[in-house]
Parts: sequence; structure tokens; C-alpha cells
Amino acid sequence: MSGAVYVAIDTPDLDRAKLIATKVRNHVAGIKLGLEFFSANGRQGIREMAELGLPIFLDLKFHDIPNTVGKAIQALRPLQPAILTVHAAGGRAMMEDAKAAAPAGTKVVAVTVLTSLDGNDLSAIGLHPDPHAQVKRLTLLARDAGLDGVVCSGNEVAAAKALWPEGFFVVPGVRPADDPTGDQKRVMTPRAALDAGASILVIGRPITLAQDPDKAARAIEATL
Repeated sequence: MSGAVYVAIDTPDLDRAKLIATKVRNHVAGIKLGLEFFSANGRQGIREMAELGLPIFLDLKFHDIPNTVGKAIQALRPLQPAILTVHAAGGRAMMEDAKAAAPAGTKVVAVTVLTSLDGNDLSAIGLHPDPHAQVKRLTLLARDAGLDGVVCSGNEVAAAKALWPEGFFVVPGVRPADDPTGDQKRVMTPRAALDAGASILVIGRPITLAQDPDKAARAIEATL
């Protein structure tokens, strides 16, 4: 599993984030830090987490006008994240500027449809109610914009990979078979997501909220 799983450490508590990362470091490929962590700890917090020696997936999901997104990513260049995210719905020009602004070694991936949304949610915001159709459309847009890959649920990753065989596919909303889904609506087991074409899996609460995060990570490893 060490080459496939990034653990999502969604906490504002820097000490807790360090503790979790230290416990699971031998069983994961890297750590994903998102808005909750970044809002509380900023660039310095990212630097401190990077000192643990694991690649950083900086999941800030940029979505703004192209110039703003480009400059925001330029401001993060010194952090040298392994992966960072933008919203594909920001459009081709925004994605092009994001990729141009990112460090050479950083994979820029586009979020297609959040795993907390289903067909009813998409209809409510005026989009096609089929998540598959929306993911496929945005995957092609991200490919044409020169990004490295996309973020999508395990339910759509096979279709996205068929459109973009050389793409990098990040699959969140991954849950062991016996784990509660929480606020995720489109979920898949780790093994099934890898088999469907995921490049990396993002797993958060099943590991971070476990009584023993290291044991939980090893249990997931056993399924892979």
C-alpha cells in the first residue's frame, strides 16, 4: 500500500497532524493536507509537516479567475508540494495558468465532481444529473489544458482512464467495506478503486479516526 495511499489529515491541530503522520508513515505514500489544516496553520504548518519526510498533497482546490489562481499557486512554489488541486469547473484557461505557475515537479490535478455529490446535487446546481457524464467532460478538459490528471470517485475512474490512459488519477471517498461512508455519497473500497485504475487513493477518517491509526493503515494494506 505504501505506493498507493495518501492519508488525508483533516485537522486544524498541528500536533495531532504530526502524531498521525508519524504513526502511519511506514504504511502510506504521503499525506494530504487540505483547507482545514491550511486555514489553521498556513505555509509554516505545511513546512513543518514536510519535515517528516513524506510527500505533501496540498488539496486547496483552487477555483477563481485564471490570474488569481496562477498567482496563488506561485506564492506556494517554495513549499514544493508533490500534488496540488484545482477545480476543473474553473475552465481551461484557469487550469492552464495553474499548471504554468506550479513547480516543475508538482502534479496539478483537477477535481471533477466532489464525492459528496450525487445526481440530485448536480441537478440542483444546474448540471447534468449523471456524475459519469460530468466527470468525462471535465477529464477531457483537464487533459486538453495540460494538467497531469484528475480527481474523481472510484465509480468514474475507469471511464476517465479510458479517455486519458496516461493520466494520473486521484480517488478520494475510499472506504473499507465495513466502514461508515460519512458525508460521502459515491464511495468504493480501496482494492476496487485500484483495480478500476486509480493512481493513488486518498483515505482519511478510516485511518485518522481509528483508535490505532497504524493498525488501521495496516489493515487496509492487507486488502491490497
